This record gives sequence, structure tokens and C-alpha cells, in this order.
Amino acid sequence: MATMVLNGPAVDAGLDSGPALRPGTAADPNMGVREGLDPASDAAIMLRVAEGDEAGFTYLAQKYHRPMIHFLFRMVNNQAIAEELAQEVFLRVYRARESYRAEARFTTWLYRIATNLAVNYARDTKNERTAQTVYLDQPDPETGTSPDLADDEPSAEERLLRDERMAAIRLHVMALPERQRMAVLMHKYQGMDYRQIGEVLKLSESATKSLLFRAYQTLREKLKEFV
Repeated sequence: MATMVLNGPAVDAGLDSGPALRPGTAADPNMGVREGLDPASDAAIMLRVAEGDEAGFTYLAQKYHRPMIHFLFRMVNNQAIAEELAQEVFLRVYRARESYRAEARFTTWLYRIATNLAVNYARDTKNERTAQTVYLDQPDPETGTSPDLADDEPSAEERLLRDERMAAIRLHVMALPERQRMAVLMHKYQGMDYRQIGEVLKLSESATKSLLFRAYQTLREKLKEFV
């Protein structure tokens, strides 16, 4: 899998950025959308990346590198693999820069690439069990904190209950259908709304709401003894 340094001044020299677009040489499919964009928005920056703005790509890669690793870690439960997949995500973003369309949010496009890559990884490596072991209560690998647990030092009994709860969550999230699992991750940890998740999974907003409702209903039922 190709590797790209994200904390350097530019992307790998082996990547062919191609010539920058010149006004009037071809119709710009993003022209109408571009005019209404905040120049500082991710979408506007990505459009400039498509025109050869290497610094813009470096900015976006650095901005989303850590969140992307966290997102992928919760799907593959392996820090090294999550970091490698994150590198591949941004490599694919760069390669596909000229095909980017700003009708959807940049993050929607980004997480669609990440989701597809993670699913393909699980299938290609026959590692579905690992990919499905999602740690919704797993402490963040960078901060060491969990969004669902208090930061106060727990007692021995509280630690035991917490460990049992985490094990139960792992078990039941592992059993969720693939799309439900992905939707829960994006909703719970990336703060994405129904429309954004639907765009990533190619579902309508109503279908996304139904998908998440079924997923959370299943988890509540399975975890009711811990609520």
C-alpha cells in the first residue's frame, strides 16, 4: 500500500498533479457551486487542489489525518492498520482530486472513500471478524479518554462493570449488519447528520434515519441490563 508523508510541505513527488486548469480551456462543472462557496471552506480548498494547489491538499490532509485514523481504528481495531488505511485514503483523495464535485460536503466525499476502503480491506484480507469488532467504548488512542465514561478514577467494582459493559457493546455491535455498523460510527463519533451519512452510504435521509433507529434499537435491547 502506498505511503504519503502528511507533515511535509508537499505530497509525494511521485504523484503526477498534472497541469493546472486555465480559464476558458474547458467548461467548469463546479462553476455555479464555486461562486456560492466560502473561499475558506473545505470544498473551496478542494476545488483549488483540483487546479494544482498543493498547499491546499497538505492543509486538508493535516486537518483530517487524526480524525480519519480514529474513525478507521474503530472499524479495524488496529492502530497500525488504521494509520496505513488513512494514508491510503488521502492518496486516493489526491488521485481523484480532478473528479471532485462540490455539490456535497468535502467530509461526505472523504468518509465515503474511507468507508469503502475499510470495507474492502475487511473483505480482501478475510478479516471481517476484526473489522466488525467496533469498540464504541474504546478509550481514544490519543487522549486515553472514553466519551461514555467519567474521567474520575473508578472503583474496582466500577471497573468491573465498565469492562463487562464494554465487552457487551463489542459483542453486539459486532453483530450489527455492515451498514448499520458504519452508520453508528459516523453518527456517534464523527458527528455526521442523517443527510451526510446517507450521502456516504448512498441512502435517502429517511432510509438513513430508519437504519440508525434499527441499529440503536437493537443495541438498547441487547444492552438494557447496563442502562
